[in-house]
Amino acid sequence: MPNEAKKLIMIGGTMGIGKTTVCNTLYKTINNSVWLDGDWCWMMHPWNFSEANKKMVFENIVYLLNNYLSNDFFRVIIFSWVLHNDEIYQDLLASLQYKSVDIQKISLLANPLALRERLQQNGASATTIGHSVERLKCYKKLNTIKIDTSNLSVIDVVEEIRKICGFNNFNL
Repeated sequence: MPNEAKKLIMIGGTMGIGKTTVCNTLYKTINNSVWLDGDWCWMMHPWNFSEANKKMVFENIVYLLNNYLSNDFFRVIIFSWVLHNDEIYQDLLASLQYKSVDIQKISLLANPLALRERLQQNGASATTIGHSVERLKCYKKLNTIKIDTSNLSVIDVVEEIRKICGFNNFNL
């Protein structure tokens, strides 16, 4: 495996689409993988979306991704975050120090009704639901592989991502 290119799987989607749920299952199906959720770098109280904090979060994500990419143990790095515009992808990829990495950019989508139902089940506020549904249209414009999760189970989405990334079938 040392000569095989590493994979960086970047999974984006609006709030409540299922990124965390999917990635929590996905990384467990791939040996020598690691998962970084960009939201972890925002876990602060009180939450403060200042320019200084945006810069710090971005730098922390870049630092962690570069460390995972440089570690010979990890062959697959899974990164999930909102990733709602191509500039975020461009800035992240331009900041990474990597050689021979297969990059897969995937956006998780759902129809507005399915997204609303998921967010309501998770207790999201009407404002959060509205913002998340509105942001869905951003993902349709991205230069990413799209997966409509509306009628798929978590396992179905994981299998689709594994297929896209060239992994063999698996059983959980």
